[in-house]
Amino acid sequence: MMMKLLVLLMVEAGALLMVSKNRMRSRGIGLSMATFLEKGSGGLPYVLLKHEASGSSAKIHVLGACVTSYVDAGGTEWLAVRPDAKMDGSKPISGGASFCFPQFGPGKIQQHGFARNLDWDIVKTEGDSVTFELLPSEYTKAMWDYPFRCVYEVKLTASSLDTTFTVENQGQEEDFSFQQALHTYFDVSNIGNVSVAGSFLGSTYLDKMADPPAKRTEVRKELTIAEEYDRVYEGVNDPVLKDSQKQKQLKIINTQGYKDTVIWSPYGNEPMGYENFLCVESVAFEPVHLAPKQSWVAIMSLLPEPLQS
Repeated sequence: MMMKLLVLLMVEAGALLMVSKNRMRSRGIGLSMATFLEKGSGGLPYVLLKHEASGSSAKIHVLGACVTSYVDAGGTEWLAVRPDAKMDGSKPISGGASFCFPQFGPGKIQQHGFARNLDWDIVKTEGDSVTFELLPSEYTKAMWDYPFRCVYEVKLTASSLDTTFTVENQGQEEDFSFQQALHTYFDVSNIGNVSVAGSFLGSTYLDKMADPPAKRTEVRKELTIAEEYDRVYEGVNDPVLKDSQKQKQLKIINTQGYKDTVIWSPYGNEPMGYENFLCVESVAFEPVHLAPKQSWVAIMSLLPEPLQS
């Protein structure tokens, strides 16, 4: 195992990988025995977590701190990267659990903010977890000039993938507000084989496909997708993705911070590979107001289980 780790660290991996290594060295950080730094076919570096007891694994790219793969202990992949995704760093990764911070959707700054556009620093590896950090730069200040600090921990357990995202206001005087979402693409056997359970019946949702967008009431207990979808379900944060062909379901457990769920599907868009993914997004849709020296925490876990009726 140690030899494998040394070999991986010695492999030439391009400028982005070298920058990430240098950042780690400057902070005195080493990779744990269950953590490997590798690169994809497009040259983007990622951290590979492996749970030695269960065999589960996860990939987290340095670009955007984007989790692009979660394979459970039974060998089932739960995250998807679109076939049209650019994996060379020329644009954000279209897939996985992609960050939307400090803005979700269109607004005063660029679509979905800037966090997914940037390389995050690796600040800690311990056991089966890795922690990333994002701080202000000239790039971020040009869009959103606030003294923030983002910390993102991804932890692999024998039965789940756990994420903790923290936003800190490091300023002395000024409040700031933000939105946050994990724009998560879930791998499905086929869009026709899946449904999403949860507290949807009677909930209010914003139908962003309507012109103009309109608020409606959900009349179904369990959602199925047979058309293009872009809906914000307010106050629903307990979705369960069910896949009849996989014979498994995935609980998306939002313990803290994420109050809403977005369901998005570009149904019918073949270049995007619409048949093989569904976005079920953990969202803080209403802006979060953060006072100086205060922090906000969002916790989301993915828990695979056998399919239940």
